[in-house]
Amino acid sequence: MIENFLHEFQLPLQNPVLVFAVILLIILLSPIILRMLKVPGIVGLILSGVVIGPFGFNIIENNSAVNLFSTIGLLYIMFIAGLELNLSEFRLYRNKSLVFGLYTFIIPLAIGFPVCYFILDYDYYASLLIASMFSTHTLVAYPIVSRMGVSKNQAVAITVGGTILTDTAVLLLLAYIMSAEKGSVEPGFWIQMLISAVIFSVILFWLVPIITAWFFKKMESEKYSHYIYVLAIVFLAAFLAEIAGVEPIIGAFVSGLVLNRFIPHSSVLMNRIEFIGSSLFIPFFLISVGMLVDVSVILQGPQALIIAAILTTVALAGKWLAALATRYSFNYSHAQQQLIFGLSSSHAAATIAVILVGFQNGIIDENILNGTIILILFSCIIASVVTERASKRILLETDSSAKNDQPSVDSSEKILLPIANFANMEKLLDFGIFIKNKQNTQPITIFSVVPNDAEAEVNLRKARERLQGFAQHISAAESKVDVVATIDHNASAGIIRTAKESLASIILLGWPQTEGLIEKVIGNKLDSVIYNIDKTVFICHFSKPLINHKRIIIAVPPFAELEQGFTLWIKKMLQFSSEIGTSTGFYTTALTRKIIEENRQVKLTAPKPFFVEFTSWDSILLLSNDITQDDILVLVSARKGSASYLSAHDHLPTKMEKQFVHNSRIIIFPQQHHVEYVNDRYKDIDAEPLLRGVETLNRLGKGVGSFFKKAE
Repeated sequence: MIENFLHEFQLPLQNPVLVFAVILLIILLSPIILRMLKVPGIVGLILSGVVIGPFGFNIIENNSAVNLFSTIGLLYIMFIAGLELNLSEFRLYRNKSLVFGLYTFIIPLAIGFPVCYFILDYDYYASLLIASMFSTHTLVAYPIVSRMGVSKNQAVAITVGGTILTDTAVLLLLAYIMSAEKGSVEPGFWIQMLISAVIFSVILFWLVPIITAWFFKKMESEKYSHYIYVLAIVFLAAFLAEIAGVEPIIGAFVSGLVLNRFIPHSSVLMNRIEFIGSSLFIPFFLISVGMLVDVSVILQGPQALIIAAILTTVALAGKWLAALATRYSFNYSHAQQQLIFGLSSSHAAATIAVILVGFQNGIIDENILNGTIILILFSCIIASVVTERASKRILLETDSSAKNDQPSVDSSEKILLPIANFANMEKLLDFGIFIKNKQNTQPITIFSVVPNDAEAEVNLRKARERLQGFAQHISAAESKVDVVATIDHNASAGIIRTAKESLASIILLGWPQTEGLIEKVIGNKLDSVIYNIDKTVFICHFSKPLINHKRIIIAVPPFAELEQGFTLWIKKMLQFSSEIGTSTGFYTTALTRKIIEENRQVKLTAPKPFFVEFTSWDSILLLSNDITQDDILVLVSARKGSASYLSAHDHLPTKMEKQFVHNSRIIIFPQQHHVEYVNDRYKDIDAEPLLRGVETLNRLGKGVGSFFKKAE
């Protein structure tokens, strides 16, 4: 028995369960240990692979299982690189991003090729491959600029946009090098490449979006199938890229770009993709990269260390010169130049991908592979230090007017989401997640009101249990959530009381049900909520998955800019538009349009919203001529007594429901200025007897209605 036990621990380990357990322990412990040494986690995982690999202590060997997980991790890391790119920011600064992308691709390539060819004495294609590696960069230091509040600086935006261009160019160059090494670069190669690229593009950029929109709509409730579908598309795209004659990593990267608009960055699905990738597949890949490093090559002589030093120097010099050229091209400050250099100088994901492909195909040797690992180590450390210092300098140099251009964190923002009908609520929950300020730590409060009757306690327990399911949906997107179940005489009274007790600033309501006779006589529950809460209220109905919409049409009445919540709802709707990847259009008057165009959020939005002059506010339903079933119609209303109130907008939910049956629709009641009691004699009047009377009338109405139905 002891011999069998000891046999399991003979090196290299052969038991797949034990091998997997060891790798999981490394994934768990290495970032924690190296974080104390200020070493980036990505470097720690690679070094761990060096230690346990066949050239280290030979704890784990490169077998088929390790290679499989390594391949999955490589494709996954390129997929996430395409998925996380902010295409809106790229569109906003696309011209400057294009210039920077050319600089950061051509300059390192132009410096690196002669160094590799003439100094390091590698052949043409090996030198070209190594030089292309210098052009790649990974935004390892991006969390630093986000944490320090300079993420909206133009220098950051063009660096992020340049990532798309330079990494795509490097991957295309890699495809050329791989084909050239196989001796297939001839006139027919370019024709074949063009035909393959067209077929590949048609499938991914035309067919896949159609299938994805259909699948997400038909399988809306099957959340776990969404993740499986996404993985299937990633690996199918990688396979198609291989069939087309290019590397599979190009297909994985393109699949990320294609699915970008279908997977909002704040969605539950995005969280699941990042969580599984960051916790398993990507760390496994990084460890497998370290297992390829032969330490003995470095110890045999100074050549490997010299190559590593040259690679690191050339890579950093190329990125520094690219940042310098960008500074003088756009008249940026020295701090912005340093910020661009800090963000673009770190080499990680794409660098590993390119070098690993070259090594596996015998184009480059172990010296380059080992030197690349050292390059990654130093570049990540230098990038982090430079980015943090540049961010601090930008904050110090920014005057008060420039600071106003940075998004402020509204610590008082509190979203309240009452749930009356438990069916079909997930889209409203997603809407709340998408419009929530990502830097705000306040939780989203979801709650339900239980009638104060004989079964109140039983219903209260049931409501809390059902709310927990919705809480898990919000938590899956890494948003904090509070669950509240309360007792009151009716739903509207409970919403009003809870909104005031929780100091809510935004109320999200589902679309109201059809009014009965009693509601038409004494006023419905929705009116009661709106006119007793002076905060911003969104009344929502979504007829299809949010990502399946193509436009958001917002009707803004005259003088809407005079309302206190004017800026808030603009910010939230533009944020919502960015999350689901739609364009935004404002139907409004010329004066209000001018005010909206001057809004800071509108100026920073890409693509730019479009405007249509609209004057028929007494007949808002005329908008139906411009609305399609793929649009979300948003109508900005107002409470009675407000500057932008229009009597024609009374009973809007009923009117819109009849006219726009198949459309998703939102009505916004902006926050209004608080109005004190005109006469203090009335502020202490207790409304409870009135509420009980209304409740009695409701019961009487139901009884009379049922009586006549039976009589019929």
